[in-house]
Amino acid sequence: MAKKKVLLVDDEIDFLEIFKERLEASDLEVVTASDGNEALEKFKTVKPDAILLDILMPGTDGLEVLRKIREEDKKIPIFIITAFSNEERFKLANQYNASGFIIKTADLKSEVANIKKAIDIASKYKGQK
Repeated sequence: MAKKKVLLVDDEIDFLEIFKERLEASDLEVVTASDGNEALEKFKTVKPDAILLDILMPGTDGLEVLRKIREEDKKIPIFIITAFSNEERFKLANQYNASGFIIKTADLKSEVANIKKAIDIASKYKGQK
């Protein structure tokens, strides 16, 4: 059985590498992007099963990436990653149907388990309109 593929997007390279290792240790294939434009390109070419998306990035931020991806795919699990944010950004992320939020200081082990559950649920409905 093929590994589920995750697109991990964050402009903080240290966090990107740590989280990538944690996800790979949980038997997920991880493709990384360090900014919003790269994330949009890789979304189209890699066809991930889920996306983990930093909300605050220079240039095209996570909210804009979320909005653009939702125009093309309403069902893919997209988790917003943040160290801090304001209520308005959380409201916008919810309006664009974010699947959940990951706080960078949180226990990544439990977050990985939640991500895997979301991927499993989404794969059951893939292809349905």
